[in-house]
Amino acid sequence: MPRQKDILTTGEVAKICNVAPRTVSKWFDSGQLRGYRIPGSKDRRIPLNSLIRFMKAHSIPLDGLQSGKTRVLIVDEESEIINVLHKVLTEQANYEVKTTHSGFSAGIECEKFRPHVILLDMHLTDINATELLKQVRDNADLQLTKVIAMSGKLTDGQANQLTQTGFDGYLKKPFHVRQVIESIEDSTALVY
Repeated sequence: MPRQKDILTTGEVAKICNVAPRTVSKWFDSGQLRGYRIPGSKDRRIPLNSLIRFMKAHSIPLDGLQSGKTRVLIVDEESEIINVLHKVLTEQANYEVKTTHSGFSAGIECEKFRPHVILLDMHLTDINATELLKQVRDNADLQLTKVIAMSGKLTDGQANQLTQTGFDGYLKKPFHVRQVIESIEDSTALVY
């Protein structure tokens, strides 16, 4: 958000907290998140100070509120790929980036970091990448998270199958950094 607003819609709150809009509606309807309804409508509005109190009380990171940056989680066992992507995505694209080397730690990081995009290596040794994708899709708080598969070992046919199994994109290793940024931008453009 370029300019800080005093009153937010449920959709705006959902983007800030990286959750589905219906999750925000549940928080509002249960009384956990204070706000008001527009007279003559079912639309909800949440004051910014109420949202900040709610986020602090529930340990939701405030960085989505302040930075407005796209949050990217890189999951790959190859340190070289992680280091290059981290450097380029933070310095050139100005993304907020976290990295991990395993599927298990990726699950923990997803809960804390609430990424907008996950760059996921398809050949992790500790967990099947498709299973990790399923866990992300089953989590109501991560419904807006886009998952982009990465691999240098898949055939073109296998790569095309990935989008049918729920992935939001595919990057063939080795890739140019510009391809990675374009892939992230394409997937997040659907959200924002």
